[in-house]
Amino acid sequence: MDLDALLHHYFGPGGIERADPATIETGIERLRTDLAVERDTGRRFALWALLHALGQAPDPDAAFDDPEVASAARDYAWAASNAADKLE
Repeated sequence: MDLDALLHHYFGPGGIERADPATIETGIERLRTDLAVERDTGRRFALWALLHALGQAPDPDAAFDDPEVASAARDYAWAASNAADKLE
């Protein structure tokens, strides 16, 4: 999945940078809904990762039935957190 396409799809043509608070809230709710119904593992992971970047991701064990995918999500969250710490 293309990040720019996801941002456009959920938050409008200007992406999240130009979205007003109501649009952001609606986009996050749509992301949560799509995560709940998506069956393709790769697409689910991409939606989860975007929610994680927005601080809205569910716990990996709740989001993914496959323990390997849940573990990959935890690893991703750890790496993203460490990368953010290094930027500060």
